[in-house]
Amino acid sequence: MALDPQVVAYRAARAAAGAAPLYARTLAEARAADLAAIRAGGGAVEPVHQVRDTHVPGPAGPLPVRIHRPAGDGPLATLVYFFGGGWTLGSVDTADSICRRLANATPCQVVTVGYRLAPEHRFPAAVEDCYVATRWIAGHADEFGADPGRLAVGGDSAGGNLAAAVTLLARVDGGPRLAAQLLVYPNTDQRAGPGPTDDEDPLLFNRHSVDWYRGHYLADPADAAHPLASPLLAEELTGLPPALVITAEHDPLRDEGERYAVRLRDAGVPTELTRYPGMTHGFFAMPGAIDAGKRAQDQAAAFLRHRFGLDPVASAAGATDGGRVDG
Repeated sequence: MALDPQVVAYRAARAAAGAAPLYARTLAEARAADLAAIRAGGGAVEPVHQVRDTHVPGPAGPLPVRIHRPAGDGPLATLVYFFGGGWTLGSVDTADSICRRLANATPCQVVTVGYRLAPEHRFPAAVEDCYVATRWIAGHADEFGADPGRLAVGGDSAGGNLAAAVTLLARVDGGPRLAAQLLVYPNTDQRAGPGPTDDEDPLLFNRHSVDWYRGHYLADPADAAHPLASPLLAEELTGLPPALVITAEHDPLRDEGERYAVRLRDAGVPTELTRYPGMTHGFFAMPGAIDAGKRAQDQAAAFLRHRFGLDPVASAAGATDGGRVDG
């Protein structure tokens, strides 16, 4: 399918503004441009009952976390969310719009973790931070007003990669029992390989973007073979939490995300996989500019609601605006 008309309009606006790809900017410029683009595409800021910034202990020092809490008494089902940005860009601020919408729409508490970024802190620093923070939140559920029996992880892009890695660690390390994993166009295979020959558009996320992020994140190309960098390469996926995997049709990460979903399903993990036609990488964070971004966020909320036991209706209904992928 061709690019969705709203994606075409987004691309045209970038062209008119003379936007340079992030990989052609300095690191500081790329980080500022990433935040500005996400805020521009996120739409109106949704009010949430309570938003609070605090810290949790990390393996190399305190980690910032932002808590988005909807109205409600007592312990709440909680999603620990990891922002995207290729492990190089992003912060609790870049995930703020997504977390507000998921907190309201599910409803559940959403805690964003400000993990260390590359290239200042390369693999596995981000994985370690996300896992330690998740364990801390589970172990100090009373402090967070969280229900430790209804704890999920999720993220978009690099955040989806980190969420998948956290589930692998939790399974083998006696970590918290997780109710679900939300993986939005996740990186699952860091091994460098030939990309699509038509994936060169500098105004959209492309294979050069993937290479740029990978080069910042991995200190050694051999690290790409590690399952915590490339969850698709994990030998065994049985026993992992139920998953929703969302992909975009025109995304260099599409195939690896879908292969991971198939492997999860083959391992007996309840898994929903939806490909959004006409979409490019990043659409999930752009509900203010791209309608499919809002639909995908609504689907994610329905999935979490079901897995948290907040709604007895299965979340498959939320996928009707995307394209179900079964194999």
